[in-house]
Amino acid sequence: QVRLVESGGGLVQAGGSLRLSCAASGLTFSSYAMGWFRQAPGKEREFVATISRSGGRTYHADSVKGRFTISRDNSKNTVYLQMNSLKPEDTAVYYCAADNQFVISTAQSEYDYWGQGTQVTVSS
Repeated sequence: QVRLVESGGGLVQAGGSLRLSCAASGLTFSSYAMGWFRQAPGKEREFVATISRSGGRTYHADSVKGRFTISRDNSKNTVYLQMNSLKPEDTAVYYCAADNQFVISTAQSEYDYWGQGTQVTVSS
C-alpha cells in the first residue's frame, strides 16, 4: 500500500519560513518524480513545484520561484519543500504527490498517488 505522509505545516508570520516533508512508503521512491501542490480556501488546487527521480531537475511555479525550493533524499524516501519569505497568500493545504513518469510534470492528472495534506497558515 502506497502512503505519502506530509508534515511540517503550521502557523507562521509573514516573512517567516517553514520546511515541509513528505515521507513515502510502499513504492520504489527513486522511480517516481515528486510534486507539491496546494489548495487555498475557495480555490482550486494548484501546482507548486516538482522534482525528477534523481533530483537533478526541478521546476517551480512562478508564484513561488525564488522563495520555495523542492528537494529530495532518496535514501530517506522523502521529498521536501523549503518555504522562505512566506506571504499570507501562501496560506493553503499543501499536498505531495508521486508521478511514475520520467518527465516531470505540472499537471495534477499525471500524478498517481497523493498525500492527505498539511495546513500552512501565514499571518500578516
